[in-house]
Amino acid sequence: MTFVPDDFDASKWESIEPYVNDLLERELSCSNCLEELIADSSNLAEHISETGALLYINMTCDTEDEGKKNAFLSFVENIRPKLSKFSDELNRRIVNHKSIGDMPPRYDLMIRGIKSDIEIFREENIPLGVEQTKLVTKAQGITGAMTVDFDGKERTFPEMRGFLESNDRIQRESAWKSMVKRWMENSDELSDIFDELITIRHKIALNSGFKSYTNYMFRAMHRFDYTVEDCLTFHKSIEEVCMPIVKKINSERCTSFDLKILSPWDVNEKSGSGPDIAGKNPLRPFDNVDEMVTKLSELFHNMSNDLGTKFDKLVEMDTLDLETRKGKAPGGYQYYLEKSRIPFIFMNAAGLQGDLETMIHESGHAFHSLYCGHLDLIDERDYPIEFAEVASMSMELLTQPNWNIFYEKQEDANRAKISHLEGVVFLLPWIATIDAFQHWIYANPGHTREERKIQWISLRERFGSEMNWEGHEDFRELSWQQQGHLFGVPFYYVEYGIAQLGALQLWQTHRKNPEKALKDYSNAMELGNTKTLPDLFAAAELKLGFDEKHLQSLIGEVEVAMSEIKN
Repeated sequence: MTFVPDDFDASKWESIEPYVNDLLERELSCSNCLEELIADSSNLAEHISETGALLYINMTCDTEDEGKKNAFLSFVENIRPKLSKFSDELNRRIVNHKSIGDMPPRYDLMIRGIKSDIEIFREENIPLGVEQTKLVTKAQGITGAMTVDFDGKERTFPEMRGFLESNDRIQRESAWKSMVKRWMENSDELSDIFDELITIRHKIALNSGFKSYTNYMFRAMHRFDYTVEDCLTFHKSIEEVCMPIVKKINSERCTSFDLKILSPWDVNEKSGSGPDIAGKNPLRPFDNVDEMVTKLSELFHNMSNDLGTKFDKLVEMDTLDLETRKGKAPGGYQYYLEKSRIPFIFMNAAGLQGDLETMIHESGHAFHSLYCGHLDLIDERDYPIEFAEVASMSMELLTQPNWNIFYEKQEDANRAKISHLEGVVFLLPWIATIDAFQHWIYANPGHTREERKIQWISLRERFGSEMNWEGHEDFRELSWQQQGHLFGVPFYYVEYGIAQLGALQLWQTHRKNPEKALKDYSNAMELGNTKTLPDLFAAAELKLGFDEKHLQSLIGEVEVAMSEIKN
């Protein structure tokens, strides 16, 4: 029997409070009582998590609807602060109980996390967290409202990406400049928001007894298995291994386009995407969302009945919002509804190859959620971010052999594969840029905007493509604003790089033995958060490492694969 009824309304504190009081006041005489307490608190958390998720989903699907925004902010302001205090009290009750040492090994990871959360919790940080969320929501509203009038039509930024792949360089330049002009209209406001976020986050860290927000976040994000120094080593490895390949690819672009140097409308700094170097038409894998979904079902069924069935379940549950439209928040995400055990996928599809890859990426997250949905406790299903991204990034690579479903010509499928593999090489330096930028920002919270600009440009010189930015230096200095993670989920970015190393290893296995790779994938994903990060990697027969030699062995195979496709 569940602790909380299915029709429970978790949007009101007066509904939640009686259950909170029960958990904090009930008598506990043994370890079995403690296990029952944890199970009941998990049941309550499922309801509250799903309510918050649905309010967030509604808000991001329509950022211009004041009612939806206010409903989400009401939850943030009126429910989450009380939950933070309750969670700390419950955590202390659990770890201070006399029977905590008698708990089965199943709870070891959970208890480790609880102890860490207790160490950093400070009640004075609760209102700061609310202000932080309000600022992030404001930033999302600003970016979600951005459109441009181009080619006779009002277009969202995701729609504009298609013009950046055009073979007409004048059109690419015009599209890029129109987007930049629109972004710069709000750039000062976004910088103001970011300045406030830095101040709030540094104060949160100081309140919790940390010298910097960096150290606070490593503890808050339960980064028990790697360090700041490991991240810096990873940055250096990426610089040594990936940058020579990035420069080579860009040099080939210059030759093909008959240019001495590229401009920012010739190649995407983050993904490496751009017009075809042979002048072929831009890749368009689907005309509409329904076509993309239908063909993806066929793709996943080709890989395995298991994945095909899981994907069809996503469609049947009607928890997909995939088309771009005005007022919709940018980007893409998968949000797991904990009580219903249903994944929701959000994205902005405009018919591009990048959109297909985003949908496959988010489907990987959904598969992960479905694989570990059998686990009883919400904490057991709350897998580490670093491994969550293995689920999604590896799916991008493992689906490549079936991309011909989206293209009539094999040469177009091959172009898509090469573009994606090049994107792997380009993305890692961008990951290093964003992660290094955050390390600097929060190590120097009192910096000026001028100092921030200088640091950003120095990192782009280290990890970026050589480009002609003449006349657009002001945007280049603020181009970090386009990475929403910096606003909404601080320090969540190096995980993509760590996961990419795992994904590439699964892909290596898949190139030799597809069935084994999919089995390794499911074996690890089913574990959820019941093992440490190194153990999760090991469950899929992967190595967790940051050194140059390890990275070189993986990127070397990417180069081999690209050569095979071209030949």
